Amino acid sequence: MRICRGAAPVRSVVGMTQTTRTAPATRAAQPPHEEPAIRFRHAAKSFGAVRAVAGIDLDVRRGETVALLGRNGAGKSTAISLLLGLDEPDAGSVRLFGEGPDRAVRAGRVGAMLQEGRAVPRITVRELVGFVARTYPAPMPVAEALELAGLTELAGRRIDRLSGGQAQRVRFAVALAGNPELIVLDEPTAALDVEARRAFWESMRGYARRGNTVLFSTHYLEEADAHADRIVVLDAGRIVADGTGEQLRRAAGGSLVSVDLAGRPTEGLGELPGVVCVEVRGDRARLRTEDPDATVVALAGLGAVRGIEVTAPSLDVAFLALTGSHTGTDSHTGTGTGTGSHTGTHAGTISAGSAR
Repeated sequence: MRICRGAAPVRSVVGMTQTTRTAPATRAAQPPHEEPAIRFRHAAKSFGAVRAVAGIDLDVRRGETVALLGRNGAGKSTAISLLLGLDEPDAGSVRLFGEGPDRAVRAGRVGAMLQEGRAVPRITVRELVGFVARTYPAPMPVAEALELAGLTELAGRRIDRLSGGQAQRVRFAVALAGNPELIVLDEPTAALDVEARRAFWESMRGYARRGNTVLFSTHYLEEADAHADRIVVLDAGRIVADGTGEQLRRAAGGSLVSVDLAGRPTEGLGELPGVVCVEVRGDRARLRTEDPDATVVALAGLGAVRGIEVTAPSLDVAFLALTGSHTGTDSHTGTGTGTGSHTGTHAGTISAGSAR
């Protein structure tokens, strides 16, 4: 049995103050007056009647690792194309380090791993990375790029003899070849198995620890939570949330309080302080509450209850609540498998509030 009552709409966390992880850095931290690594201002892009990016505003400070999270078609890849100068915005602007994308890319300040692209098959890993490095004015030493990408032992292997995970690390090394301050990754682990994903993110962390800036798009919720300082959620070309994983969970509409009713009647649980939704299975009740402290105190006052547990909502619940979901429509959001999982939960039955 599930009973929900009206609640405040799910809160966007756009504009909340963010903090970044503290780590050893070889690049200086961004002074307050310095231009951010990435700045979108009212950026919009349409393809025919489809509004792929609908006037987004976003700053990414130097040294941050930021995830773009959203379903397929949310606008992630289009935003990245605007960022790299592959497409021009119909309105608004995109700046990298205070200059246009084309100029920043040509100067080697930006490296990118995109979903499409094939390498020349009959050359070695070292030869490919060296060839790309020579096209930049101040490249990263080839040996250093190979080490960061975890490819030192594979440097002499031909490209066409690599596994899928190894080939993805080669793309990462190629993106590092220009010694960029910013690296942009479009769904970097979409085709990788669990072990290959783990190895890739180990390499990625080595780059980020140098004080560099990382922007990556993903539909894997746990990747965004584990590897990003901030998560920017896109839906229908708009930013609907911008914050840490914990802030997004809180924005989903409170905490879950589970309790063993020990045979106590369920009437009145929905009227307890803060409670917006009640689900009962046997003697176990789950209460979604916007004030967990008040709810727990009220439950304890009932006397005949035991086993009270309080948990934060999961990130997948927060994602569904922030982007909205529709009955009969699957959301392709990964939860740790190689292909992503299908979640069709209706956010309204969880938060009892609007997802917009």
